[in-house]
Amino acid sequence: MDREPVESSNIESIGYDVGSRILEVEFKNGGIYQYKGILQEVYKELMEADSFGSYLHQVIKKVYACERIE
Repeated sequence: MDREPVESSNIESIGYDVGSRILEVEFKNGGIYQYKGILQEVYKELMEADSFGSYLHQVIKKVYACERIE
């Protein structure tokens, strides 16, 4: 999955696949996680958020299943 670099203290890059509704987040510590069942609207909100980390923590981590892939 292609990810785009973001300006964040904890997150290196973010990618999203519309077909599978998977959000992929690469953290600066090297971990890469996939969050499943993410609606495109949620991805758009994340990318427009003032803080990627805060949005991820407050909205996505509490609701969606995730898996560390690396």
